[in-house]
Parts: sequence; C-alpha cells; structure tokens
Amino acid sequence: MSHPSQYTSQTTSSGEFEHHYRTALVLGGGGSTGNAWLIGLIAGLFDSGLDVTTADLTIGTSAGATAAAQVAGAPLADLLAAILAADSSPGTDPVRSGPERVSSRPVTDHLEGLGRIIAAAEDAADMRRRMGAAALDLAAASDGSWQAQWRATVASRLPGQRWPQRMLLITAVEAHTGEPVVFDGDSGVALADAVAASCASGRPYRIGDALYIDGGYRSNADNADLAAGCARVLVLSPFGGRTLQPLEWGEHLGAQVDALRAHGSEVETIFPDSNAEHLFGANAMNLSLRPPAARAGYGQGTALAARLAGFWR
Repeated sequence: MSHPSQYTSQTTSSGEFEHHYRTALVLGGGGSTGNAWLIGLIAGLFDSGLDVTTADLTIGTSAGATAAAQVAGAPLADLLAAILAADSSPGTDPVRSGPERVSSRPVTDHLEGLGRIIAAAEDAADMRRRMGAAALDLAAASDGSWQAQWRATVASRLPGQRWPQRMLLITAVEAHTGEPVVFDGDSGVALADAVAASCASGRPYRIGDALYIDGGYRSNADNADLAAGCARVLVLSPFGGRTLQPLEWGEHLGAQVDALRAHGSEVETIFPDSNAEHLFGANAMNLSLRPPAARAGYGQGTALAARLAGFWR
C-alpha cells in the first residue's frame, strides 16, 4: 500500500505546502450539522449562479471531507433534498421537550476531554500525540467491530467510491506518532477510507498497517494552511474559526488566514450566521438538526453569491 502524501505539490523551505492553483475551496469540520450547513451553503451559492465545486483544489477535513466527496460526485440539489427530507421524520426534533429529546452530552464530554488534553500539552505536536494515545486506548478496549461498521457508514454517505478528477486533499493524523497526513488520489488509499480516517474523532481508523484519527486534530477544524500558494481561497468553516487551542500555538484559522494573505492569496472566510450558532458546537452530532442547518447554509449561500462571485471569478 502507498503511504499518504506529505504532499506532492511544491514544499517551501519551512516545510509548508505550496500550490500554484487559481482557486481553493476549504471545507472545515463541524459534525453532522456542519456537513449539512456546508451542503446547504454550496447549494445556495450554486442556485444563485456561483459554482464553487469547480475549485482547482478542494481541502476537506472531517465533516468537510465527507462534504467534499459528496459534492464531487452528486448533484447539489439531490444532496440538499436528501437532508431536508429528514425533516419530515417524526419524533426527532431535539428542541422540543419530552422523552424524544436528543442528548448533547457525548459531544460535550468529548469537548471537555479534548480541553483537558490541550491543557496538558506543551504544543500542537504534543496535543496530537496525546489525542492519538487516547484514541488507541479506546481501540484497545473495544472488540474491533467498529472499523467495519464505520467504513460501511461512511461509504454509504458517498455518492461514488472514486476520487474526483479535480485535486482533493483529505486530512488526518497518524495515531501512533501524532504526525499530520494528507490523503489524495495518488495515495493508494480508497476515497471511503480517507474520509473515514478524517472523521475518526473517537477510535482510530485503520488503513493498512497504520491507524488514523480525525483531520481536525492536524492543526484546526479547517486546515486552510494547505491552500498556501493558491490565488483565491474560500474557507467555509462550520465552527466559525473557533479553537480550544492556545492562540500562541499559532494553529488557529485566523493565523492561517493571515499567513495565506501575507504570501499573496486572497482569502474569504464564511461562518454560520449568529442566529444559527445553536445548531453547532454541542449539537454538532444531532441528526435532527441537519435540516435546519442545511436551510441556514442555503440562505447564506443565496445571500452571499453576488458578493463572492467577483472574488471567485
């Protein structure tokens, strides 16, 4: 098996990636609701005359990796309709009181655990190693059935199993070493496996002899630094660029955007509107909030299309 790319495009003397593409689309992580918001936003832009799926380079992290594979292989109208169709399912609205309310406790527990690891870490590399060790401990305590179940779940979300012809980068972290990795179509890794690894926020996901955890641990939920050298970079960030890491680590989205601009890239960042923020964070894995998240994204897309058209083209 081939190893994931470290990446094959030109690398600067500081070890950063650098491309020479015209446009880059960065799809950040954000759980189930984040994925729905991304699909809705991209569909809203498309229906208003702006197709960002034609980006020369797409970078997908976690839920954004799923979205990147989805929009590359299926009509946006179909993807959006599938999300909105779930709105008619009875008994799934967590906003309503009663026994059917969906708990956000697992996500809250995860965020609290991540906060403790970050507080104990010396830097971002140490954090990744600690996150990998925690994931490996979970794997050691399990019966091993999660791997096949998770792959089947991820594969069922993708409209196709082939890498798109346009350049797509999917992020992950090697669990044993904490080293950041990037999968692409030349990595020798199936698309479903790359996406499954990028979305593995709990137990590690095995590809060949290596185990991987969520790409959001690479630097942040967006990994916009991978667009270095691109002329125009559009970042769609379900988490709104927020980070639990100390700002002095320099891993947050704002620092990456500043670096991109300092090297000549034009950058636009799009975050969920303030009136939709309750759909993310602790509610990020709540499936019943996917339809409203998609509608919120769609509304933003239609509102932003005219302004972004000049930037993108």
